[in-house]
Amino acid sequence: MDRPQLQVLLPIHNEAESIEETVREIHRTLSAVTHEFIFCEDGSKDNTKAVLRKLAEDIPAKLLLSDARKGYSRAVRDGMLACDAPYLLCLDSDGQCDPADFLKFWKAREAADVLIGWRVNRADSLLRRLMSGFFYLCWKTMFRVPVHDPSCPFVLTPLAIVRTVVQELGEMEQGFWWEYVARIHRRGWSVHELPVNHRERAAGVTQVYRLAKLPGIGYRHFRALFRIQRQTRLQGEVVFSEARTR
Repeated sequence: MDRPQLQVLLPIHNEAESIEETVREIHRTLSAVTHEFIFCEDGSKDNTKAVLRKLAEDIPAKLLLSDARKGYSRAVRDGMLACDAPYLLCLDSDGQCDPADFLKFWKAREAADVLIGWRVNRADSLLRRLMSGFFYLCWKTMFRVPVHDPSCPFVLTPLAIVRTVVQELGEMEQGFWWEYVARIHRRGWSVHELPVNHRERAAGVTQVYRLAKLPGIGYRHFRALFRIQRQTRLQGEVVFSEARTR
């Protein structure tokens, strides 16, 4: 295979029932761009590993398999460390973000430093949307990033930006994209949103945002926000100072 223009990062945990069709749908949709998958498997207890090994026999892919559960953010971070194509597309493996929206991202890839999806009609539970909306108001107050949906797991980002920030990531165990968008904005990179079609899960139920876990996740998210704000404050001041001297 020619060197891929794009790598597609999928964090995967216990998705044996649907992951093959999800991957094949993405693969078909991205056929116009030379691409390779990065399967960031995260300690699955079902048949996910076997399905991924079989897929990798006829679809270009890097297999990152783990016996232990790492968590969403570390799985994505490990995939980013393995990335070496000029562009990285990040999607969740539950099939909710429609890969048909990719082509408009690819055509607009030079319109901003990072492109992120905006789930205009979000197909999540009311409770999850309410909690996300409240957290968004707090996040926006702290970081003032001009986006509507910073947690959307549909992100197209250049390798150069990934390599610059990847070592800093991981404060938010599940809320990886909240952290990613905040950090790149603090460094002065531009972020542009494009609307994406958001669907019901391809199969099963969420592996992370279950009702009993939501209060604990919210508490850890808020603590992480303050750490990220403290860590990035100096970066923001440096960027602002450099801009004034130009």
